Amino acid sequence: MSFRRALRWFFGIVALLTAVVAAIAAFFAKRIISPPRQALWANPGDLGLDFDTVQFPAQDGVRIAGWFIPAAADSTRQGATIILIHGWPWNRLGEAADDVFANITGEKPVDLLRLAYALHQEGFHVMMYDMRNHGESASAPPVAFGQEEAKDLLGAIAYLHGRADVSPDRIGVIGFSMGANSLLYALPQTDQIKAAVAVQPTTLAVFSKKYGQELLGPLSTLILPVAEFFYQAAGGLYWSAYRPSFAAAGAGKTPILFVQGNGDPWGDVEDVAQIAEAAPNARGPLFVDSDDRFGGYQYLIDHPKVAISFFEQELPE
Repeated sequence: MSFRRALRWFFGIVALLTAVVAAIAAFFAKRIISPPRQALWANPGDLGLDFDTVQFPAQDGVRIAGWFIPAAADSTRQGATIILIHGWPWNRLGEAADDVFANITGEKPVDLLRLAYALHQEGFHVMMYDMRNHGESASAPPVAFGQEEAKDLLGAIAYLHGRADVSPDRIGVIGFSMGANSLLYALPQTDQIKAAVAVQPTTLAVFSKKYGQELLGPLSTLILPVAEFFYQAAGGLYWSAYRPSFAAAGAGKTPILFVQGNGDPWGDVEDVAQIAEAAPNARGPLFVDSDDRFGGYQYLIDHPKVAISFFEQELPE
């Protein structure tokens, strides 16, 4: 083979590899910037619960859609209300895990309606909503891994303050993954969250590295920087700029129970421990046995008494 032909082959291979890296990076960036929306597959009525379909503005005016599930009339909780916040790229019901990508990545279903039902049975009002860019809420890309989504939670709290059946000084929050991040980012901006459970919050730089290595292997070192470039071009920050531990440090007196699976290949036990250490009034972290990231989510759904006991202590009647 002549030198000129070998050179053409070399540049052809480089061009092909560059195109593959760019295509994969663009795919991942698109899922981050504006994730595919999961349609709602159930509602509280399917479990025999009364509910109100609600819409309210986030703190910055983005339209947020959700449900308010009122406690039974004979509840003794005196208006105590728990807000559930889903993760990325779920909706208010959780994660369906029923598409091709979910099969490739090994995602598993997460049923937040089960947790809502358990909380309702214990006499709490429950609020569930879709974060911006998810479910039936309005678009406001790019996804900001909790920093902008905190404004959705602040809007939900403002909505609850307008309801006569809600006690404004007895509001608790449970956030999963990015929902846990949004909870942490909201805490320095409000004193209206009286107790919170953060299930597997994560620092984006840690999560993206481990997620990329799990899915892409050595190629992740090429693909992730390109995906981050696309993300920044869409208006996002450097991934290293998203630091929920900084927000947790401003959480004030709010007690926060941290939950993390010890077998999570995408998250990190040490990362969650550092976030919890930054919070002035942290509980735990509660490290639970899990074979994957979804086992950490499932723990609280399978053991709702952990959350219920925590809120009974921190939202006393």
